[in-house]
Amino acid sequence: MKNLIKNTVYLFLLLIVFQACKSIAILPTNSPIKNVNIEALASKIRSNYPKVNNVRSRIKATYNNGKRKQQIIVQFRMESKKKLWLSATMIIPIAKLLVTPNKVSFYEKFQKTYFEGNYDLINTPFNTNFVYSDLENIFLGKPFLNPDQGRWKQISNPQYYILIPQGKRPGIKPTLFFDPVSFLLKEQRFFVPGTNYNITIKYLRHIKIEGKSLPSFIEITFFDGNQSQTLELEFNRIDFIENLNFPFEIPNGYSKIKF
Repeated sequence: MKNLIKNTVYLFLLLIVFQACKSIAILPTNSPIKNVNIEALASKIRSNYPKVNNVRSRIKATYNNGKRKQQIIVQFRMESKKKLWLSATMIIPIAKLLVTPNKVSFYEKFQKTYFEGNYDLINTPFNTNFVYSDLENIFLGKPFLNPDQGRWKQISNPQYYILIPQGKRPGIKPTLFFDPVSFLLKEQRFFVPGTNYNITIKYLRHIKIEGKSLPSFIEITFFDGNQSQTLELEFNRIDFIENLNFPFEIPNGYSKIKF
């Protein structure tokens, strides 16, 4: 009986040691580790994803196509996995957008037009297949594809951990750039399949609120092969509140946009 207990204890200790040896910790470093353990790196990256329910912010949005630069203020609200709401103003409200997992609704006051339907409003101009979670991830600083899913390859770089997906995958295949100190996503870029379009999303600044790191300055660049268009989103007064409302009602007499 004593030998059985002793052997059981030894076996238990060996299992603990084995699991400890199997687990690899990736520590913050000023320069990326060459040939890093991607599985361990992906786990570290995922542990940094902000876990939020409701987010509210004020955004200074600047559009620039190289010929014209325009700036508007956007009120932003989000209920995680349920709703994403934007209200744009230029002294007075000019447009509103409400996105849910199943529907996109939008109206603007200049031309008195509106849209209600699926994600064609977003996907048709760029020949993409975005879904609700992709849009939410942009605002939360999360990648389109999680590096802990499927096979990934590290690209050598002195400044960032750069990861690209391997194997056959449908849809977007982003190149991801992660900071070796904070493990936050700094950039993701991808080519739109079947086109010359290239989209780059840079997270130029982050802010830490209640222990959660969220992007505070996002730069989105769309290149069609000839011309670049850039949208800068600078976030102010980010907060988390329990009860958010999402006022949205299409005015009477507006014309529906068709694709």
